Amino acid sequence: MTEMVFGTAPVRAGDPIFPRWWRTLDKWSLTCVLGLFAIGLLLGLAASVPLAEKNNLPRFYYVQRQAVFGAMGLVTMLVISMMSPRQIRRIGVLGFAVSFLMILALPVIGTDFGKGATRWLSLGFVSLQPSEFLKPGFVAICAWFIAAGQQVGGPPGRMLSFVIAVVVVVLLALQPDFGQASLVLFSWLVMYFVAGSPVTILVVVLGLAGAGGLVAYNGSEHFARRIDSFLSSEIDANTQIYFATNAIQEGRFFGVGVGEGSVKWSLPDAHTDFIIAVAAEEYGFVMVLAIICLYAAIVLRSLLRLVRERDAFARIAGTGLACAFGVQALINMGVAVRLLPAKGMTLPFVSYGGSSVIASGIALGMLLALTRTRPQGEFAEILRRGR
Repeated sequence: MTEMVFGTAPVRAGDPIFPRWWRTLDKWSLTCVLGLFAIGLLLGLAASVPLAEKNNLPRFYYVQRQAVFGAMGLVTMLVISMMSPRQIRRIGVLGFAVSFLMILALPVIGTDFGKGATRWLSLGFVSLQPSEFLKPGFVAICAWFIAAGQQVGGPPGRMLSFVIAVVVVVLLALQPDFGQASLVLFSWLVMYFVAGSPVTILVVVLGLAGAGGLVAYNGSEHFARRIDSFLSSEIDANTQIYFATNAIQEGRFFGVGVGEGSVKWSLPDAHTDFIIAVAAEEYGFVMVLAIICLYAAIVLRSLLRLVRERDAFARIAGTGLACAFGVQALINMGVAVRLLPAKGMTLPFVSYGGSSVIASGIALGMLLALTRTRPQGEFAEILRRGR
């Protein structure tokens, strides 16, 4: 508890790996992740029962699967959090390459599960969403190029990262998956900004993204329908947004009671994209505020630790991972309250889904690894040595 309050102790040479890992880890962020996963299981007990009954499965079938997926994700997170920045870079690049190849294969062997967008690879017993696994790898490879470009005689890292970002965004938009495409572009912009790039370039990229949005609106019926629905002054009573917003209003401050909510019987995606509506209806604003605080704590603590980080790759990649994690949560909740158009994006560690929770475990494992206390990892130490 002392280390959680006053900070981690310096790394001692020759320490065994587990004591060193525990001493340098951001324990508050780890605790918040465990809290989010526990809340996800709690909400899954209510949100997934209607789907299980509809499919003639045991009542808690999906909760049990989520527990298994969650255990896999948490173990993956803990293992990755023990790695060094160099190892993080290597597994990130490898993960990006594998996920990128899977996305290229989607038009041939992918499926849409009747949702109008080919985003999944079905393996029979399980399905994978490659874009979920692509995000942490994308952040790692772009941060590597950007950091390498800052070195004397280094490659044109910023340009290479921009090319990768454009290719990935286009591929995701063609699925179509504009939500993930927007998140990928946002994470690249954050890393580019943290690396000290001119603001004018960022403005130009945002302008190009806006122009791309207009092209997508005119060329994609799927995209145009969602934008028109969002801009409409009236909400279609047959849409998931209608049921979600009503559920949030019904929950008020303390909710209608555990298991007493009705939105889970109306929303097909109550256990995934709209699980925050179940939380708001049954547990009220109190539960929603607790979830928001857990996400905010992870992001803010990570950013505060990264500000003092000397390693360029760790600082850039960590910032990209932290901001992407927080913005994904904001997008999910913003869609549920109709502040944003429908995106089809999960709430990390809370929504049901094997791809989502395991990919979140990979991303948070990388973030925990990059925010660990390391020797000579702070600017203050460099300044003290220069005196």
